[in-house]
Amino acid sequence: MSTDADAFLSALRLSDSFLPVGSYTASYGLEQYINEDRIEDGEDLRALIAAYLRRLVGPCETVAVANAHAASADGDLEGLLAVDERLHAVTMPAEFRESSTKAGAKLCELLLAETDGDEHSSTLAEAIEDGSTPGHYPVVFGVVAQHRGLSRLEACLAHAYSFVTGLLGAAQRLGRFGHTEIQAALEDLQSVIESVCERHLEDDIAAMTSFAPLAEIMGMRHERAGRRLFMS
Repeated sequence: MSTDADAFLSALRLSDSFLPVGSYTASYGLEQYINEDRIEDGEDLRALIAAYLRRLVGPCETVAVANAHAASADGDLEGLLAVDERLHAVTMPAEFRESSTKAGAKLCELLLAETDGDEHSSTLAEAIEDGSTPGHYPVVFGVVAQHRGLSRLEACLAHAYSFVTGLLGAAQRLGRFGHTEIQAALEDLQSVIESVCERHLEDDIAAMTSFAPLAEIMGMRHERAGRRLFMS
C-alpha cells in the first residue's frame, strides 16, 4: 500500500460522495427493493449490499478497475477500450449502463480530459466524448487512480468503498435507516470489501461477469416505477 500523501488524498477524493459525478442519483435497484418491501431491517440491507459486492462489484467492476489501471500504467489504449467494451457487454440493465457511463463521462471531464503529457489518456477522453467507447465509470476510475499514484489494490478498494457508501447513502435518503444503522452496516461491510477486492484483483477481463439476477430485475423494474427518487 502506498504511503504517498498525494495518492492517499486522491483516494479519499475519489471515494467521497462530494465528488460531483452524479453517483448520488444512483441506487442500482436498491430503491426498488425498498419500494417492494424486500428490505425490512439493517441485517437485510447488509446482506443485500454484501451480495452486490460478491456478485456484481467484485467479479465485474473490480475487474474493470484493476485492468484499466494496468492498461493505463502500460500506456495500452487498445487494452483500455477492450475493458470498456467488455464491461458494457456484461452490464445488462439499461439504467445501470446509463448511470455508469454518465458518471464516467463526468469523472473524465473533471480529472482526466485535461491530463498533461499523457497521450493515451487524452485519446481515451476524446473517444468517450465522441462516443467511440462507452466510458464506464470503473474504467475511467482505474485510469484516474493510476495517474494519481494509487496502486491497483488501492484503486479497487476506493472504488468498492465508494459503491458501498453510495448505496448506504441511498438507503438513508429513502428514509428507512438512520445514521447509526448505516455506520454499523459500513463497519460490517469493510471486511467484505477487502476480501472481494483481493479475490478479483488479478482477474483477466475475460473473467469479467456478474451474476446478480434479482438485482438486475429490480433495476429493470425501477425503469418503469411510477415513483422514483433515484435515476437507477
